[in-house]
Amino acid sequence: MTETATEEPAVPPAPGEEQHPSLALANSALALPGGQFVDRLGTPAAADRWLVAHGLAPAEAGLQEMCAAQVRSMREQVRTLFAARVAALPALPAALAAVNDALTRVPTARLLQWDEKNGPYRAAPHPTTEIVAHALATLAADAADLLTGPDADRLTACGSTPCNRYLLRQGRRQWCSTRCGDRARAARAYARRTHGEPPAG
Repeated sequence: MTETATEEPAVPPAPGEEQHPSLALANSALALPGGQFVDRLGTPAAADRWLVAHGLAPAEAGLQEMCAAQVRSMREQVRTLFAARVAALPALPAALAAVNDALTRVPTARLLQWDEKNGPYRAAPHPTTEIVAHALATLAADAADLLTGPDADRLTACGSTPCNRYLLRQGRRQWCSTRCGDRARAARAYARRTHGEPPAG
């Protein structure tokens, strides 16, 4: 049975999350050992904090549950597309449609603005009602860039059970964190001992 963790563990960002907010979005639901689960978007307040921390919303945007649910839905669609890419399978049409809908719903270009004191500047419009739409457009654009760009071949799933995070592979590393790498090595060592296999090397 999956339980929601009461206290969020200190899990470092997976490789690639800092360059790709869509990867951080995909990894915002964490499966932990012992059947525990952490959802960094699980409540409107948590989703608010996550968007602010990733520069996708102004501080205290005041998200409601409907908006938080939209962000969680985008996470599932992005995870579906990442899973398809990693497994070299066709993408589900619904996931593609969701990302493309977010991409075309709002202008992502920074518009020309004019300040009476400082003159012209460019900024994305952020009416309160469109904060989430802009955040979703930005995340969708980043996911599309990741899936079609030079980093696409490095996208992989963490190789340590029960971890469900994605990362950009660096060399032969298949784990999202040192903790997951240690757990995977310990599991392999245990399997060798219990099956009586000789140690490698």
